[in-house]
Amino acid sequence: MLALVLFFLIASSCLDSVKGAGVGPRLNNGQLYKFAYTTEVLVDRAKGSKGGSSGYRVSSDVDVNLVWRAPDSEDDQLIQVAISNVRIDNVAHQSEEKNILHGSTAESLLGNTRLEALTKPFMVHLRNGKVRAFYSYRTEPAVIKNLKRGVASLLQVQLNTGKVIENDVSGRCIVQYKAAHGQVTRTKILDTCRTQETGFSTPSQVLGVSKKSNSRTVFTLEDGFIRSAVAEETHILVVTARKSAGAKVVSRQAFTLVGTEAGPGEAAGNDVPEVVASLDSQLAAIGIIAEKVKSKCKGCPSLFEHWQANEKQFEPANLSKATAPRSFLALIQSIRMASKGEILKVLKSASKTTLPQVVDAVTSSQTSASLDAMVEFLNFTDTKSLVLQERFLYACGFASHPNEKMLKTLLDISKEKMGKVAIIDIKESVVIMMGALVRKLCDKGGCDLPTVVELKKMLLEGPDSTQKESEVQMYLLALKNSLLPEAIPILTKYAESEIGAFNTIALTSLQKYDFSLITDEVKQTVSRIYHQNRRIYEKNVRTAAADVILSNNPSYTEVKNLLLSIGHLPHEMNKYMLSKIQDILRFNMPASKVVREAMKDMNSHNYNRFAKVGSSSAYSGFMAQSADVTSTYSLDILYSGSGILRRSNLNIYNYGAGDGLLLHGLQVSIEAQGLESLIAATPDEGEKDLESFAGMSAMLFDVQLRPVTFFKGYSDLMSKIFSMSGDPINVVKGLILLTDHSEVIQLQSGLKASAEFQGGLAIDISGGMEISLWYRESKTSINNRGALVVAGNVAVDLDFVRMGVEVSFETEASLDFITTVQFSNYPFLVCMQMEKTTFPFSESLTKYESLPSGKTIASHKDRKQLVPGSEFPLHQENSNMCKKVFDSDW
Repeated sequence: MLALVLFFLIASSCLDSVKGAGVGPRLNNGQLYKFAYTTEVLVDRAKGSKGGSSGYRVSSDVDVNLVWRAPDSEDDQLIQVAISNVRIDNVAHQSEEKNILHGSTAESLLGNTRLEALTKPFMVHLRNGKVRAFYSYRTEPAVIKNLKRGVASLLQVQLNTGKVIENDVSGRCIVQYKAAHGQVTRTKILDTCRTQETGFSTPSQVLGVSKKSNSRTVFTLEDGFIRSAVAEETHILVVTARKSAGAKVVSRQAFTLVGTEAGPGEAAGNDVPEVVASLDSQLAAIGIIAEKVKSKCKGCPSLFEHWQANEKQFEPANLSKATAPRSFLALIQSIRMASKGEILKVLKSASKTTLPQVVDAVTSSQTSASLDAMVEFLNFTDTKSLVLQERFLYACGFASHPNEKMLKTLLDISKEKMGKVAIIDIKESVVIMMGALVRKLCDKGGCDLPTVVELKKMLLEGPDSTQKESEVQMYLLALKNSLLPEAIPILTKYAESEIGAFNTIALTSLQKYDFSLITDEVKQTVSRIYHQNRRIYEKNVRTAAADVILSNNPSYTEVKNLLLSIGHLPHEMNKYMLSKIQDILRFNMPASKVVREAMKDMNSHNYNRFAKVGSSSAYSGFMAQSADVTSTYSLDILYSGSGILRRSNLNIYNYGAGDGLLLHGLQVSIEAQGLESLIAATPDEGEKDLESFAGMSAMLFDVQLRPVTFFKGYSDLMSKIFSMSGDPINVVKGLILLTDHSEVIQLQSGLKASAEFQGGLAIDISGGMEISLWYRESKTSINNRGALVVAGNVAVDLDFVRMGVEVSFETEASLDFITTVQFSNYPFLVCMQMEKTTFPFSESLTKYESLPSGKTIASHKDRKQLVPGSEFPLHQENSNMCKKVFDSDW
């Protein structure tokens, strides 16, 4: 039986090879193989465009001959390759005015030096069909050497089916070969390729760029050598949130044998280096993998010149306009090419009003020079520069591709190695933002970096290392940002703390973890909190515990116990839990299936429980839906029994078109406590001794920010009531780099494409709370203003000609949430409004071609539309209440 199995394995291997061939292609001695070679590259919008693709073709003749063969192996060969008769032209036929190459020749485009270098022969050492060495001249321009490498890579082919790791011009890649009937198909798995040039991308897939690439080469063989090789590779890059904003690069190669003739014979020598040295001592083994090509920006303005031309766009009054993020992205690109000295010059020259926006841009650039410039510029011992310090820290927290150096800089600030931090709020923000950086570095495999290890230890030990409530809260917020699995036991412990603020932070942190990490012990703790098995808790703590239970794959028993509790809870908490359950069912959330199952039991689902009244509510809805992304909102409002706001929680989630593509885009929470004395009301259970307090907390793009306090303490409360102007308090304001993708695409032809996608957001989130004892009314407001610009540029720079495609989209929008409460009569009137204004949306496409001389041809198309404003629906009870509020004399 074993012999039979071996026979079939051998037979199948024979079928999967090219008949009459060796391991790799073999050349005959004394024969010159003459090939016609073309390589073309095209760029276009991802889905194509009416005008067709822009592209160029490089054509030439290629002569190939055997120089030396090892005495003991016919598959160990040294080959000489010579390129001649070079032509460069457009792929598509165009009129003279649209043909940027009209009247040009290869010599005029390349120049004598480059053309001479391209036509100098080079050598390739092939062993068993694989390139073992590539010999050319070190002094040649990199772009010329890469074009030669592109030709050499077409000589590499194995004649048996199988998967191997190969080095070629594209890098070190996994390659799949399939051989049959005189033909070999080589499929390169481009995602596995490793090159010298690495890029970066936004960690969030929802905000990032998705890429799809493929590469296939078909070889036809005759008499043991290549008769033809036809290759095509495609790279498509699109913005995940809007796939129409994308571009593609197509590269093709054709290598066709046109004839043979008598050629030079083999050279004498013992090995390849000896033979090469004897033929041309200037030839050197320089490697087959493409080398970096340094692109020079001729005529580009300096950073300072760029700043002077665009400074007005960074004034605070322009931050709600799309021009602000557009200028922000352009400034970042300029900063990334600048030195520390140039960056400092801009920082020092900026006006007081534009400087915070410059700090956003410099920090978001994330280069070594920009970080060094910020550290030298900022003075953390200065109490007057709080805004600049906070903007720097927030930009670090939102960093698209942070490195260990950025984290170490913040760690040094927290240790006061750069001087004593003068402002407590800044020290807190430093620690909280370090938590966000730890998460991003761990997500990309950097959890074992020395600074990350040191900081993890500091954060995990932090809550128990201090007796100050503010510092414990700071460490808990940092752990919330870090999402370290090791922090779960710590958060579980603080969820049962006697301090309400600790409870809430710990519980909302646990809610952010994947449910697979939430153990039975954690669930039991959270259940004890909700059902008050050990001590009495505030309503907002218990409802936070309920949210953790319902969002972590709850069991039938857990849901049933929650349902049974309704009717035995404080008045407004009854209504909140009822609304929460109804919202889960109506919006078909993950827990809806088990909730429906539990509601079949009439003990838990009956009129007595499900007819509770009150003002508290929980409601979710769709904000926007498209084929690419879906945005949902949820609005949870919890009132005290006296009708005063206890907590409002606005969340916006973004879901990409794919499993696991989720981004918590925004969370704004307003919390108030201890205000019953204002209206001579009785506090609810567990809230009798609470200090008067109101504050606001925001989480933006999965990064928790430092909370803002409206007032704390009765005396502060009274002074704020009599001085309240109704003006909102700023929570976060500035420019954020949302999308940041940069990569060099090494094409098999030896050419390179560069892809840059950036998305900038100008944002202003503010909130306020206004109380009038005279009119017995209160208002809370959350105002969100923003302008978004996402731009992508995919270009192919042949050094002697450049072409590319730019895609972009932009919008300006605002979202307001206002809660009005009238407590002059009972029951109180509560009206919630959430609305967006009419906003513009535009998309554009630009295709361009340019020569080093400055000659440029471009085509531009754009599409604009107005998206109508709307008021987002909430539950029907709210609509009825709003009618009463606005129909009254209030």
